[in-house]
Amino acid sequence: MQLIWLRSDLRLHDNTALSAAAACGPSVAVYLLSPEQWREHDAAPCKVDFWLRNLSELSRALGELNIPLLIRKAPRWQDVPAVLLDLCQQLKIDAVHANEEYGIHETRRDRWVADALKAEGIDFHRYLDQLLFKPGTVLTKTGSYFQVFSQFRKVCYERLHRSLPDPVSKPGVQAPLHIDSDKIPASVEGFETPSDGLRALWPAGETEAQRRLETFADAQIDYYKSERDFPAKPGTSQLSAYLAAGVISPRQCLHAALHSNQGEFESGKVGAVTWINELLWREFYKHILVGYPRVSRHRAFRPETEALAWRDAPDELAAWKEARTGLPIIDAAMRQLLETGWMHNRLRMVAAMFLTKNLLIDWREGERFFMRHLIDGDLAANNGGWQWSSSTGTDSAPYFRIFNPLSQSEKFDTDGVFIKHWLPELAGLDKKQVHNPANVGGLFGVADYPMPIVNLSMSRERALTAFKNLPSRQGLSPPG
Repeated sequence: MQLIWLRSDLRLHDNTALSAAAACGPSVAVYLLSPEQWREHDAAPCKVDFWLRNLSELSRALGELNIPLLIRKAPRWQDVPAVLLDLCQQLKIDAVHANEEYGIHETRRDRWVADALKAEGIDFHRYLDQLLFKPGTVLTKTGSYFQVFSQFRKVCYERLHRSLPDPVSKPGVQAPLHIDSDKIPASVEGFETPSDGLRALWPAGETEAQRRLETFADAQIDYYKSERDFPAKPGTSQLSAYLAAGVISPRQCLHAALHSNQGEFESGKVGAVTWINELLWREFYKHILVGYPRVSRHRAFRPETEALAWRDAPDELAAWKEARTGLPIIDAAMRQLLETGWMHNRLRMVAAMFLTKNLLIDWREGERFFMRHLIDGDLAANNGGWQWSSSTGTDSAPYFRIFNPLSQSEKFDTDGVFIKHWLPELAGLDKKQVHNPANVGGLFGVADYPMPIVNLSMSRERALTAFKNLPSRQGLSPPG
């Protein structure tokens, strides 16, 4: 008997571990509930709810193949080896199959499991699944992990031209095992159930993920490059939550993009090429997680930036978290996050740069807050994005690049459509006033909307000074 240990791969199709296990013989699947570990990793309640809803869909789909899905509790990851070993001994399991995960804690957990199973003569097989390339196989000429995305992408393109990773086949129907699937819990203690409105935005299941992918590849990918930066437009794929939970695979996404672009990676439709680049950014950040484990430990990728004089400003941090900064594009973005579990990618950068540069608050505060609210929260992507914005990370924005929230707002939400949707108190302002209401109402601004909590030009200078005062940068000035 084979055991499939499901993690961030909640799908039937193109699931490497599931397909491999089924090819070896009769199979059972298990999913472990680890609420204490999830809390430690800042998993958002809406994300945990999304996992449970997808597990319910997957349980039905596996049931049609006579593959039971069992639920076990392992509150923390050090509990996992004993829980899995107990299940293996109950069911007389010959081998456990799982798809690779990459954080430092995940790697340690899997090593513990491998050792515990091996001691009892049970095989543990792990598979490349949530990435196109195994970390450690895309390296510089000197054998190190890439630190610059454009160089990483070039090697990925060369590899893809030589050999395209194909989706694996779905398992067939197996003979009934007379093992009942467990009921999927509707909730997990400590993670409140999100609103019906938020859940409705993110329907569970592979059918929905495939529908989104097909709709995007058929109708929207051509406009992706031109519309992806405009938060009021439906310019993105809305697949990030499904990728993070493994309800759809990067291989499926890559093949859909290539199909829409006559098999081209670097030419043809610019929208498809741009979206494939985004898939590779996701890949890049997971490789960084493996190559530079310090980013899993809440450390800056650029060690010299650990000396930055971040400000302790709890009131300003609270205003940012609660969408009370007085900068409409920031507050609208934060309301979108709080109400939908998702934020438009352009606005993630704008909001992150405002916190880390204009407020000079440690990027880790923002990284943690995002993870606690994002339905698509992913350690590698979230950490990579925050470190990019705060100029502490790999391939990051140079420290003197500081987005101005007002000019970003005017450029990417010109008519204020996005702002007015999330900040209805500003609906009466015209398209020029809506970006900076502080200029409208004299000393007191607009009723029911706060004045800005920071002076943008003065705070920009403060950030430049803080970065210039780092030991590695003293005596340097930003160009221009």
